[in-house]
Amino acid sequence: MINMREKVEKALDEIRPSLQADGGDVELVDVDEKNGIVKLRLTGACGNCPFSKMTLQMGIEKNLKKKIPEIKRVEAV
Repeated sequence: MINMREKVEKALDEIRPSLQADGGDVELVDVDEKNGIVKLRLTGACGNCPFSKMTLQMGIEKNLKKKIPEIKRVEAV
């Protein structure tokens, strides 16, 4: 059975090309399966972009929650 971390990695692999096209990337830091919290780090151009919070919430979080309903929230670290 696939665990939540593997599901998140797979979903991030689908999101990653659009971030990389803008010179950035995303790194999975931690998955708290019990509480449904995913911790991510935006890197490259995304790490210090003024729109990184919006990218994280409106793009990545929305996409992850759609693919993995167990996720309650995504946090940047």
